[in-house]
Amino acid sequence: MKNSNNSINSTNHVQPINVVLVDDEDAIRKATKQWLNLAGIEVEDYPNAKAALASITANGRQIVVSDIRMPEMDGMTFAAEVQRIDPDLPVLLVTAHGDVSMAVDAMRTGVYDFIEKPVEPDLLVDRIQRASEKRRLVLENRNLQRLLSQKPSLESKMIGQSGVMTALRQQVLMLGQTPVDTVINGATGTGKELIARCLHDFSVRSEHPFVAVNCGAIPENLFESELFGHEKGAFTGAESQRIGKIEHAHKGTLFLDEIESMPINFQIKLLRVLQERKLERVGSNKEIALDLWVVAATKEDLAKASVEGRFREDLYYRFNVMELHLPDMKDRREDIPMLFDYFARKASIQFERDYSELDEQELALLIDHDWPGNVRQLKNVAERYVLAMSRSSSIRAILGHEEQQNVTPASNNLAERVQGFERQLIVQALKRHKGNIQTVTEELELPRRTLNNKMKQYQIQRRDFL
Repeated sequence: MKNSNNSINSTNHVQPINVVLVDDEDAIRKATKQWLNLAGIEVEDYPNAKAALASITANGRQIVVSDIRMPEMDGMTFAAEVQRIDPDLPVLLVTAHGDVSMAVDAMRTGVYDFIEKPVEPDLLVDRIQRASEKRRLVLENRNLQRLLSQKPSLESKMIGQSGVMTALRQQVLMLGQTPVDTVINGATGTGKELIARCLHDFSVRSEHPFVAVNCGAIPENLFESELFGHEKGAFTGAESQRIGKIEHAHKGTLFLDEIESMPINFQIKLLRVLQERKLERVGSNKEIALDLWVVAATKEDLAKASVEGRFREDLYYRFNVMELHLPDMKDRREDIPMLFDYFARKASIQFERDYSELDEQELALLIDHDWPGNVRQLKNVAERYVLAMSRSSSIRAILGHEEQQNVTPASNNLAERVQGFERQLIVQALKRHKGNIQTVTEELELPRRTLNNKMKQYQIQRRDFL
């Protein structure tokens, strides 16, 4: 008799599958239970089918092993009753030689398998293991379907009925079932982090962590420690062990935003992680195994960046297995009315303001607008519209104000114009959210540290917006 190596319940953290054993002969039932217990299999034994039937539940973590020839209710009738409770619950029938044809007929109606007497212990354990694995997979699939039914639909996250958005949603769902390292390419404001979160939330890893890293916001000298973690004493100031972002994403999804900003000397270290699924913390030579899905995002053409030497070619090819391209707003104009309505309704709840739907002329203005800031800019306009409704500010006026801001430079110097525009965006966001830093960081998709640094740089005081 094989022991723990055959155990169906020896895997750590896995809730066991119990065997419901039914046989009217006490000696055979007790001996069978002893065999199975020695193999690490948990057993509930019953002397008759009626008593056993009371223990059967739909979605129960159990399988049935039953004799065919029993008084009152035989094994065939018992199997049919079990299938009424749960059609996918495996039933193994134990048959005498003369009952084989009956057992074969039962399999045609849904019985999982049969085994002939005299029963060999190893063979019985093997059949139970197979049936238990099938039951485990059925229950996992049911649980996944239940979780998905409780989630908001993908359509409510990735809003739009254009052909390009429909195709993008299909790609997201496909990738979620077989996650491979992926790069999301899109201009500023197209919603790269939203897509990354949808990839995670609608994937087989959705119950595990989603860890987002903005590569453009981490100082180069802190990159390795931030992503790989470090041991106590690894360098001056390392007073305790720190788990890095990559390790935090174990079993889940690591999202690397603005990956084009990653220092070139660190890209080779990331490539090793992607290839080997292992890392070493700073100050340690111990390898840590990883199981994670890596999703990167960029607004640049990584192929061009690799040719120019700004991005490692081998890392580019590693990510090039799957690339998602996010469309600009001007390439999905038919989605603009739906998106505007969604953002405006959210703003009306957030700011406790009334919202009236736009008329056809106003919608036409939105659809014809250029939208250089893409979805993010559309969201800002929707929020401004809701906030300005009490002052009867029209969509035309709001869009005209935006265009004026976009084309009126404070200086001919490009760097100064960029800084002026950046300062203006931060000030406007602080006004809208009454100085709420958390909400501003979410709207502008900036790490809190980066926002604080820019507020210091532009001499913006939070108290001015409270």
